[in-house]
Amino acid sequence: MIDDLDLGFDEPERGEKGRHRRGFRKRKSGSGGGRGKTFLALLMALLLLGTIGGGAFYGFDRIQNYFVTPDYDGGGTGEVTVEIKNGALLADMADALVAADVVKSQKAFIEAADANSRSKNIQPGTYKLRKQMSGANAVTAMLDLKNKIVNGLTIPEGRTSFNIYKLLSEKTKIPVKDFQAAAKDPEGLGVPDWWFKRDDGKKSVKSIEGFLFPDTYEIPPKATAESILKLMVNRFLSVTGEMKFADQVQEKRKVSPYEALIVASLAQAEAGNKDDLGKVARVAYNRAYGEFPCNCLEMDVTVNYYLESIGKPTKTSGQMTAAELDDEKNPYNRKLRGMIPTPINNPGKEALDGAMNTPPGKWLYFVAIDKQGHSAFAENYEQQLRNEDRARAAGVIK
Repeated sequence: MIDDLDLGFDEPERGEKGRHRRGFRKRKSGSGGGRGKTFLALLMALLLLGTIGGGAFYGFDRIQNYFVTPDYDGGGTGEVTVEIKNGALLADMADALVAADVVKSQKAFIEAADANSRSKNIQPGTYKLRKQMSGANAVTAMLDLKNKIVNGLTIPEGRTSFNIYKLLSEKTKIPVKDFQAAAKDPEGLGVPDWWFKRDDGKKSVKSIEGFLFPDTYEIPPKATAESILKLMVNRFLSVTGEMKFADQVQEKRKVSPYEALIVASLAQAEAGNKDDLGKVARVAYNRAYGEFPCNCLEMDVTVNYYLESIGKPTKTSGQMTAAELDDEKNPYNRKLRGMIPTPINNPGKEALDGAMNTPPGKWLYFVAIDKQGHSAFAENYEQQLRNEDRARAAGVIK
C-alpha cells in the first residue's frame, strides 16, 4: 500500500550480483501516520497551485488593468467633434474625450498630457478628432490648431443686449427673434433669482441686460440661441464670482448687487477712458443716493437706451429734443428719482471693478476735457462750468 512506502531513497544496497541499486524501503510498523500527512499536504499544495494557475489565466486581463493603463493604439479612425469648455481641467477634458470614444480611459489621456510639457497650452473650444486614438495621439491632435474648429466672436464692452443679438445672429445665422425669445427668461438662462433683489425699495425688473458678459466666445457648431446666452451668463457669473462682486458692493457701497451692476453699466457708457470708470461710478452713486438736488441720474445715455429698446435710433445729446430728454413715459427718464430699472448695457470687468471699488469723492459732475476721453470732475456746478471752459479750449465740446 502507498501508506507503507517511504518516499525517501535508501542508502545504496548491494544486490545478489554485487551491483548497486536504489529502491524503496519498507516502513516500520507504526510510522505511517506522519508520512501520510506529509503526502496529503503535498497533494493539496499541488492541487492549489494548479487552481491558482488556472485562475491566473482566467483573470489575467482584470489583474493587468491594475498595472497597465487602458489605452487605444494608433491614430484612430473616423471623425468626431468634442467640446472642451472654459475652465476645464485635464480630468474634465479626459471625461469629454472618453464620452466621445476618442480615448479609452481618463487615465490614458491624463498620463499622456503629464508626459507632454505643451499640454498646458490646450485651449477650450471645439475640436475635430478621431475615435479610438491613443492618449498621446489625442494630446498631440489637440495641440494642433488645425484640429480646432474656430468659430470665435468677440462681444465688446458696453454693448446693449439688442446690439449683441444682432452680432450673434450675423455670426451664427440664428434669427434675432430666437435670442429675444430666449432672453425673456433670465433665470432660465442661469441668472440666480437673488441677483434681481434691490435695496432701494423699487420694483425688481428681471432683464438679461447686464448679464451677457463681454468676451471672446467659441460658438459650438450646433449652438442654439439659448445655449449661447447661457454661455455668456455663465461667464458673467464666473467673473463676478472671482471678484466677489456681490459681497463687496454690499459691504463697501451698501447697495444691492443689482444696483451696483446698473452703476457699472452707466460708468461703461459714460466714461471716455478706463481710468475714469471708478469716478463716473462715484458720480452715479452720489446723484442717485446722495446730495444731488433731484436725486436723479440726469444722464443722456439712459434716454438712448430707451430709444434703442423701442426700436428708434440713438442720438447725441445735442440731437435730443426736450420732449425726448424729459419724457415721463420713459422708465429710463433722466429725471427719474433714484436708480433706473435695469442696467443699460453689458459692462466689462474694469467697469464692474469701478462700481465695486469707487474712489472717495463728492463729485456730482464731469466733462471730457481731452481727445483721449479723460474727464474732469466737479463737486458743484461752478467747478463744472470752469471744466467746460477747459473742454471748449481743447476743442472737445462747443
